Amino acid sequence: MGHERIWLSSPHMGGQELPFIQEAFEANWISPVGPHITAFEKELALYNRIDHVAALSSGTAAIHLALIILGVKAGDEVMCQTFTFSGSCNPIAYTGAMPVFVDSEADTWNMDPVLLEEAIIDRIKKKGRKPAAIVLVHLYGMPSKIADIQNVARKFDIPLIEDAAEALGSTFQGRKLGTFGDFGIYSFNGNKIITTSGGGALASNSESWIQKARFLATQARDPAPYYQHSEIGYNYRLSNVSAAIGRGQMLVLDDRVKARRANFDFYSNALSRFEEVSFLSEPIGAMSNRWLTTITFKNSDNQEINPEKVRLKLEEENIESRPLWKPMHLQPVFSDCPAYVTGVAQKLFETGLCLPSGSNLTESQRGRVVEALRKQVMR
Repeated sequence: MGHERIWLSSPHMGGQELPFIQEAFEANWISPVGPHITAFEKELALYNRIDHVAALSSGTAAIHLALIILGVKAGDEVMCQTFTFSGSCNPIAYTGAMPVFVDSEADTWNMDPVLLEEAIIDRIKKKGRKPAAIVLVHLYGMPSKIADIQNVARKFDIPLIEDAAEALGSTFQGRKLGTFGDFGIYSFNGNKIITTSGGGALASNSESWIQKARFLATQARDPAPYYQHSEIGYNYRLSNVSAAIGRGQMLVLDDRVKARRANFDFYSNALSRFEEVSFLSEPIGAMSNRWLTTITFKNSDNQEINPEKVRLKLEEENIESRPLWKPMHLQPVFSDCPAYVTGVAQKLFETGLCLPSGSNLTESQRGRVVEALRKQVMR
């Protein structure tokens, strides 16, 4: 292929992680217990201006624990955004509950609040009871219509779980995402804004809920001199070494957001004259971390642009790109779940592409991506 590989979103170490990691090794704190975990939780809480955080093994684990703490159980229904990664809805199935999928609106690509309300009313009519929770996702870092979603949740008195796995550092009206719901969720997977190699966090202003999350995440061991368990627990706690990495990453978090936003600005400026390519704009009051820069293709009068063909052409030039998320209501594993759809998510899936967006991209690499795209839209 000739050119070096350009990755979609690779880990980006800042160089300040090693002292924290070295400290963990020197103190022999390398298990899911240790001072870096507590410090990382406090730093996350301070950054997001929320009272309490539990550092966990993944964002998926965080959603699972949130559902358990809210009392979601087998036979319940949970409203969930259909346009998302499976980690948002798999935990609903873990509890034995049923996901009920809701389509997106076109302004932010996130859960449609009007459709959500209509879906809740219909579920109450059909089931005789309201859904047990709502899982909202801020997709690709773009803030959802969170105020409208909050209003719906409050109207029906349904707990709101705010999946900000892709949205650490994003804000709505100056307030960090992940702090609007009853619970907030973050992810530190290798492709996220910051990484702990793998990991996540559960945030809430309820101290008792976060204490419960930590208890459940460490196998729900009762306070006894021997191993006694009165509840089912999980091995969901983040390790002290991973938390040490996270502490180093927190020092460069705002720089990482700036770099991701710079990627978006570069792509949107370079491709602005091509009417076949569209970018997602920030609504008033929203600030996206632009975790991934995404585009959608519009067919012109004389050609049809197929995102999969574009992806394969980019791959030929050693450039990684990916389709937008395939909606959950179209996934075989969830084919029997209720879904309230308008076609927005499916259309985005069929016409969209994620571009290389790592905070470690060079201007030369971004230029390669743009030139490769131009070849496709100028055919």
